Amino acid sequence: MQKWVASVAVGFVRACVVVVVSMLVPAVWAAAAGLWIWWWGGNPWSGIAPFLWACIGTFALARPACRMARSLVAKWTGTVIPAAYRQPGPITQMSTGYWWNGHSYERTSRDARLDQQWRTRWRDPAIWRDLRFTAIAPITAGVVAAVPPAGAAAAVFGLFQSSPIVCVAGVVVAVASAPYAWRALEPVAVRFLRPSPAMTLADRVDELTAQRADTTIAQAAEIRRIERDLHDGAQARLVALGLSLATAEKLMETDPDQAKALMREARAGATTSLTELRELVKGINPPVLTERGLIDAVRALALDSPLETTVSADVQPRLEPPIESALYFAVAELLTNAVKHAHATRARISIARDDTGIVVEVEDNGRGGAGVRAGGGLDGLHRRLAVFDGTLEITSPAGGPTRARMVVPCASL
Repeated sequence: MQKWVASVAVGFVRACVVVVVSMLVPAVWAAAAGLWIWWWGGNPWSGIAPFLWACIGTFALARPACRMARSLVAKWTGTVIPAAYRQPGPITQMSTGYWWNGHSYERTSRDARLDQQWRTRWRDPAIWRDLRFTAIAPITAGVVAAVPPAGAAAAVFGLFQSSPIVCVAGVVVAVASAPYAWRALEPVAVRFLRPSPAMTLADRVDELTAQRADTTIAQAAEIRRIERDLHDGAQARLVALGLSLATAEKLMETDPDQAKALMREARAGATTSLTELRELVKGINPPVLTERGLIDAVRALALDSPLETTVSADVQPRLEPPIESALYFAVAELLTNAVKHAHATRARISIARDDTGIVVEVEDNGRGGAGVRAGGGLDGLHRRLAVFDGTLEITSPAGGPTRARMVVPCASL
């Protein structure tokens, strides 16, 4: 009984919220019509100003109303409807001091950003999708959701007019329809707010372009890192090793003891150079990853980690080498973040397969608060996985634990 009463109460409140959201734009037009009739007497040749303001209000309220509808559907039903709005591009300061936003030059970064946002919003094809929804929602979801409030209003009216039949009928209608009336919002929102095929294709093209740029930048950075490590580390030691051997060769007859000392130093330098080269090769692609696969490589990584790390795996898949490499270094970065930022002491890594592909979860007992921020390490990790159509989900409440779930669609070799 309590559960049913709660569903009625929650449903009634949600129905009222749906009515308010779906009737925002019609309320603007109703106000404009009322002002036109009251001020100009309904003269069709005057009083255009209210309707001009109504048009402006419609364009201004369309996107917020659609955002609220998506948010309500996601919160109440768990159905996520992608917005697919165009995002403003970067702005650049030129050598002249002006700011270029892709469309015009502005004196300040603020003016450039505002101009870019305005142009992006009004040139976005999604604005017509939002306007269509604001026109359809009131006569579909809005009408259905208005049944419980209308029944409650009829009950109150019957109570004050001493009409028991009207009062009881209103209560029955309100109570019977409250748990279900608000649900009409979900199919309407899914049908009219989802991105069109053209918008989805355009977003996919933009995503692939960004991924290609990220891959190019990452490759260039990796090449520079390898070159720097070779130049500053192994190359310098090998040059010193050659000089030591040349000096020892000259001292072999005149000062054998000094020559032997130089040979010992050269041998130590050769050992150090070999260790550095092995570490460099391991950083590029660990041999255990190439020879034994992802799971054994992750287990070896767990043994080297300062965390108390456990690794569980249901299967022993062999994946495409680029995917194995991406997941391996993703796990390595997450463990590093757990030590460096979360100050964790334990971690758990699980590797499994599902219907979509390979699933890797990394959980630590750190202090939490992690999130994907633009330009951050997790954002870069998300972009690297997106190259393979992979996803990264971070759950990190304050105080921990932090759980990262990576899913990459793929097939075993």
